[in-house]
Amino acid sequence: MHVAIRLLQINLALWGLVLWWGLARSGVVRGRTAPPQRFAATLERLGTTFVKLGQGLSLHREFLPDDYVTALQKLHDRVQPFPFEQARAEVEASFGSPLKELFAQFQPQALAAGSIAQVHRATTRDGRVVIVKVRRPGIRRQVEEDIRILRWFVRSVLWLLPGLRAIKPLELVDELARNLHKEINFRQEAHNIARFAEMFHGSPTVYVPGVVDDLYTEWVIVQEMSPGRRIDDPAFLPQGPRLAANLVDAYLHQFFVEGVFHGDPHPGNLFVLDDGRICFHDFGLVGFLDRRTRMGLIAFMMAFVQQDGDWLVDAYLDLGVLAGALDREEFRAGMEELVQDYARKPLNDWSFADAFLRIARMGHGRNARLPHHLLVLLRAVFLMESTVRRLAPRFNLVEGLFNKAGALLETAGGAGDPGARFKYESFVSLRQLPSDLSRALHRMRGDGIELSVSHRGLERLQEEIDRTGRRLSLALVTLGLYVASSLLMQHSIGPRWGEIPVLAILGYVLALWLSWRLGREIGRR
Repeated sequence: MHVAIRLLQINLALWGLVLWWGLARSGVVRGRTAPPQRFAATLERLGTTFVKLGQGLSLHREFLPDDYVTALQKLHDRVQPFPFEQARAEVEASFGSPLKELFAQFQPQALAAGSIAQVHRATTRDGRVVIVKVRRPGIRRQVEEDIRILRWFVRSVLWLLPGLRAIKPLELVDELARNLHKEINFRQEAHNIARFAEMFHGSPTVYVPGVVDDLYTEWVIVQEMSPGRRIDDPAFLPQGPRLAANLVDAYLHQFFVEGVFHGDPHPGNLFVLDDGRICFHDFGLVGFLDRRTRMGLIAFMMAFVQQDGDWLVDAYLDLGVLAGALDREEFRAGMEELVQDYARKPLNDWSFADAFLRIARMGHGRNARLPHHLLVLLRAVFLMESTVRRLAPRFNLVEGLFNKAGALLETAGGAGDPGARFKYESFVSLRQLPSDLSRALHRMRGDGIELSVSHRGLERLQEEIDRTGRRLSLALVTLGLYVASSLLMQHSIGPRWGEIPVLAILGYVLALWLSWRLGREIGRR
């Protein structure tokens, strides 16, 4: 019964939105609410799964207009906290002990509540102040039901509007489902927290509050409570340049050294402690970059700083974003236009995230489809750049990124260096040479030596050889028909039409028709 009610609720809301959107586009109705805000409000009314859907869609800047991205990024989980008794039951069931044995104090009132979990303040038996994050009861079942209903709805829409297949909406739903299941499993978040706490252990500029004594399960996680204020607090403006530089350094370390990064650095997740360190919160969204992607990003940054259109094309394609046929000249022309636009801007206004997004939108997103890890990266860089500019409007982000991205970037020299790409490619090739030779030796030891020969520019010759082979085959078949028909005629084999063998006549007709086809093709060539 519950599933039927939920099915009706979701379909009424979403089909109502589709109908309103169609009438609004045709001019039949006019409302005070703009389509992006109405879309976001509808998702918010439908609850957790659809709020997360909207937040996930906001990552896809490559095909969503900016006003939709802005509206979806403002989605929040406005829900009432669930009763303390339910929270107590979840904590005690998770750790197998009564609440009073686990904590010296546990505040019944929630500090914050969302659609997935709520947070309580507590004190451990040894006096440490902690926060206890408790998953909302029944949330897993609700998410799974909503995802099934959403898939059914998307298939219905695609049947009516097949043109939407270009953006692959079912793949977006699958992506949402994967990310939601990760987010509602607190074991994954606990592992993320532990990894980042170790990454920045002892750092003079960054602090990550760790998980307390491995107190975490799929439903509950206990974390150190860190005092501090949001990074956008006006009191921190005098420290803005220092905080901006430290934030950029922290993200460069995550991007290019660790290959794992905090994916949601909005001001609500960044706090400043009394000692000036930046404190990261909420590790539900974490991005991962393999070594090849990190090298591709370094190349993209260098090409962007050097304003090299050809290199930008190669570096961008090396990231694996190509989704269809590419007109390289058209793509290169777009890159040159991008380069010229940025050449006229002061360095303070340069944005790697904006440049990356403009490239993804070339051809209205037909040629590029950003993998999820690059979508998370793009979001992180957009938010990081926004926070940096809020802290220090005059901060030269390009110089900060370029000068601090590590040894690989330093091989490029200064901006405008004509040999930057040669230095980079040489460095990368030499760095990869030992591993490439090791793989080659391993293959030789196991399978012996294999030689692979490829050719270029011989396609027309190959086509002509194939065509000649087909003609010879046709000619032999034709000759065989002539010989067979003559034998049938000579010996009067088979049914007869008067004195003439029918099979012989049919053989001659077919042979003549094939001869005509062969002669016409040879004449045409």
